Amino acid sequence: MRFSDSIFGHLLKPISRRWFDGVVERHDADAYDKTFGSWDHLVALIFAQVSGIEGLRGLEAAWNAHSNHHYHLGVGGLARSTLSDANARRPLAVFAETFSMLAGLSDRKFRREGEAMLSLIDSTPIPLGQVIEWARSNGRIKGLKLHVVYDPATDTPSHIDITDANVNDVSIGEQFPIAPDVTYVFDKAYCKYPWWTAIHDAGATFVTRQKKNSKFRATGWRKVGKHRGDGFRIIDDAEVRFVSKGDSKLSIPLRRIRVRRDNGAKITLVTNDMTRSAIEIAAFYKRRWQIELLFRWIKQHLHIESFLGRNPNAVRLQIVAAMIAYLLLRLAARENLVKIPIIRLAGLVATRLFMRAAIAHIDKPPHVHPATAKPKYSLDQMEFRYA
Repeated sequence: MRFSDSIFGHLLKPISRRWFDGVVERHDADAYDKTFGSWDHLVALIFAQVSGIEGLRGLEAAWNAHSNHHYHLGVGGLARSTLSDANARRPLAVFAETFSMLAGLSDRKFRREGEAMLSLIDSTPIPLGQVIEWARSNGRIKGLKLHVVYDPATDTPSHIDITDANVNDVSIGEQFPIAPDVTYVFDKAYCKYPWWTAIHDAGATFVTRQKKNSKFRATGWRKVGKHRGDGFRIIDDAEVRFVSKGDSKLSIPLRRIRVRRDNGAKITLVTNDMTRSAIEIAAFYKRRWQIELLFRWIKQHLHIESFLGRNPNAVRLQIVAAMIAYLLLRLAARENLVKIPIIRLAGLVATRLFMRAAIAHIDKPPHVHPATAKPKYSLDQMEFRYA
């Protein structure tokens, strides 16, 4: 009988074992845990994410209950003490490079010709509560921050970073690589003039909100063609020059676009894009809410607030594993032309991880041969046949 891989096996296929083994060897990631290798560790944490398991005991029991599937996944059994030790000692770089590889793969597979290259930058807090003693507080929450660069065209994060909650957003944002011809969209928490200049000098553009304490002077007014957008209206469009502190470090051309939303709220946008229309630039900023939807989806459907360990390395490993699981679900949906929403796909994957079927048929009952019709007569009764 021909072998048929499980749903979980199909989900893991974008991660090449040969490539992954090379990353493990480069970081010497199996130096302390030879019986429980990095591949076993990664697969176990992804399994915990997509199945919804939140504790070490539950993960150990559920994982070992499917031992008949371990061979084809290239993994072995799991002991919670071994997993706990690996969470504390395994280098985060192995998981981080796996995320970066999958993000690059998603970008190549999903990007469409002619689409504007847009990247949204934002962060979301990850509360750790009072149980985690080492967690830092920013005055509102005690925990960590997940910083993300997100591509709304492909619906995938391209870069991530994890910091203490008291780290300033812009100090991490300026560490992300800048690509030419990309428009970066972020809120006013990322106001740092030298970074804006670096984006401009790299051949990229940005769209952000103006801070209230930023002062500027209009040097010219631009004609606004189309005023009405989707959910907003353009008030005016002006070329401006900053006159507040730091003006000497901001010698790049700037525009100020004032927008009134349909709910009556008024916002002021600042950009170095001198070619696109005001409607296009305002629409770019409106798409920033897509990254908020990403954060909401991750917190609702992936488990990054119930952790399998309390030390800093264990918490960070699980957060990166959650982002890897998200990318694997997106890749599986796109590769298999799954039409159902990603939320429903995640729910079906959780209940059918070890079903031997194609992901394209995950929302359909398993294919079985029709049962042979039972005879209408008793087996103890003699049958007469006439020629």
